[in-house]
This record gives sequence, C-alpha cells and structure tokens, in this order.
Amino acid sequence: MKNTNAFLLLFLLIATTAFGQKTFTLTSKDLGGQATKAQEFGGFGCTGNNESPQLSWANAPEGTKSFAITMYDPDAPTGSGWWHWLVFDIPANVNELVTNAGNVSLNLSPKGSIQSITDYGSEGYGGPCPPEGHGLHQYIITVYALKTDSLGLTKDTNAAVVGYYLWNNTLAKASIVAYYQREKK
Repeated sequence: MKNTNAFLLLFLLIATTAFGQKTFTLTSKDLGGQATKAQEFGGFGCTGNNESPQLSWANAPEGTKSFAITMYDPDAPTGSGWWHWLVFDIPANVNELVTNAGNVSLNLSPKGSIQSITDYGSEGYGGPCPPEGHGLHQYIITVYALKTDSLGLTKDTNAAVVGYYLWNNTLAKASIVAYYQREKK
C-alpha cells in the first residue's frame, strides 16, 4: 500500500509540473490589499508621497512584443472613473517597474517606455486621492501583454485613446487591486 501511495504522489507531482499551466501574473513588493500614504497623491487635498508601487510580472504569453501598465479607479465620482497611470511601449524583455518609476523626472521607467497624461492632467503616476468620506475606492493596476512593440502614441495621448489601442493589441492581461479611502475630518 505504501508503494502505491508513493507512486501515486510521484505521478501527481510529475503530471502537475509537466502539464500545469503557468498564468500571466502581476505582483508588487510595495502594495498589498491597501494603498498607503507612500502611494497617495500629493495634491487635490491629499498629502501623500505619490510614489508608484514596484510591479513585476511573469509568464507572458508567446508572441508578446511589449507591455503596458494602467491604474484605474472605477469608484471615482466622475461618471467615468479616474485614470491614475498609463505606461506603454515597455520593451518585451522587461518584467518589472521599480518603486517610483511613475515619477517621470527621475527617469526610472524602462528606456523607450512612454507615460501619458492621467486624469490629473499630467504625465506619470498620480496616486489615490478619493474624496474625504467617500468610502473605499478600488485601484485596479493592470499589466497588458501586447502583440505590438509600439502603440504609436505619445505622452500627450489621453486615457480613452490609450485604452482603445490597448484593447486592439492585448494578448493577455493580469491585475491586482488595492483599496484606499480618506476619512472625513
């Protein structure tokens, strides 16, 4: 009986390794389920550090020629949500954005990548800044594996147009969600 159980366990281990699918995955060393003052925007009444989180991704599908990252708040009281970050034309050999890569003046983003304007009206990362007392907002950070090496867009391209080009060129995507709120003072 022991030999049968050992054989079955070994077979399951080999089958899982040989046939198990590895999915496209996004992770962050800086961000868990909640955003912090480090990521919070510094303006619009918010007093955070406005540091974009470290992000890394793995298992991109075959045929990936570039990546893009977006951060979106669907809970913003605008009728259309709020785009906090758009980075595209990230080379296919890159699998990480370091902490604060969204600060365009620091030049920490991968060479050749473009950070376009957010709903704050400027390029680069603009962190969470929900209205005081509005409750929890979700911040969806998504990495896109793209079938093109360049979207052919500029840093002045608005979020809706970037989204349209992403929709037309996405092979796969993976997301993480963080929540943030500001209590009414």
